[in-house]
Amino acid sequence: MSRAVWLLLAVGLAVGVHAWLGRAPSDAVTDPADPRMHTGDARIVMLAAEWCGYCRKQQGDFERANVRYRVLDVDTPEGDRAMRALGARGVPVTVVGQNVVRGYDTARLDEHLTPLGYRVY
Repeated sequence: MSRAVWLLLAVGLAVGVHAWLGRAPSDAVTDPADPRMHTGDARIVMLAAEWCGYCRKQQGDFERANVRYRVLDVDTPEGDRAMRALGARGVPVTVVGQNVVRGYDTARLDEHLTPLGYRVY
């Protein structure tokens, strides 16, 4: 093969790999372990760990604001399945209805909690 053909193949392969690696996770909820399957539009689930300082901080914030939510401990089989279903790698992860907030992100949490009547931050 000519050098131009090899170069074209290499560029095409590089572009394809880059596109595949950079794709965003699908928003389609199909895994039964995904907490969004059970939250409806207003339910709140927090994936957390006892050893996580930000998780404890966010739980305290939620308790003070009387937020009704469920905690899934990621160190349990159910919590681990939920983490994998969301493609999450760190905690806290908060599912508000169909929205996922990764980390202790007070602005994003407020964005999703305020319409539900919670004033947390």
